Amino acid sequence: MARQPKDRITALSKERIAIVPYNAEWPKLYAELEKSIKQLVPRRLMQRISHIGSTAVPGLPAKPVIDIQVEVSDLELVREEVVPLMEGAGYEFIWRPTMGDDAPFYAWFILRDQAGERLAHVHMVESGRASADRILFRDYLRAFPEEVQRYEALKLDLAKRFPNDRAAYTTNKTTYVNEVLTKARREKWR
Repeated sequence: MARQPKDRITALSKERIAIVPYNAEWPKLYAELEKSIKQLVPRRLMQRISHIGSTAVPGLPAKPVIDIQVEVSDLELVREEVVPLMEGAGYEFIWRPTMGDDAPFYAWFILRDQAGERLAHVHMVESGRASADRILFRDYLRAFPEEVQRYEALKLDLAKRFPNDRAAYTTNKTTYVNEVLTKARREKWR
């Protein structure tokens, strides 16, 4: 599978980070996007679709971008069959590594509004621990408001420190995210 040009990923990583107050419309927007994605992705490929990320946690300020995780059975078929459909619906496709510059890769789609601002990210991934962890993290934050406050403070600080460096912003959240996941697993939470 061909890599996405590095300069395109670099340009995307330099787009401004803006954290805004929680918007009660985000779950409605997710529901609309989920419906349209279900019409685009063949049922035989889709295993689960979930609202992930900060916009999926009530009360949590976030970048105003709806993150959607679509677990699929075959990423090669996604590239062959789904990418043209998503691009036809206005999504930009990026074949990107999960972490760093190396495999595993996944299909990432960006939907922008008419002003060119990011509206949604669709992460098409094969099922595994990483996809399960994103849901566990979201659910843990939903259940524990004190964690929402800690995460909010961290996100606001990082957005201030790295306003045009999405990679640094994300990397610097990793320790906190891993701490929450470890706590959730240790408590056998859920």
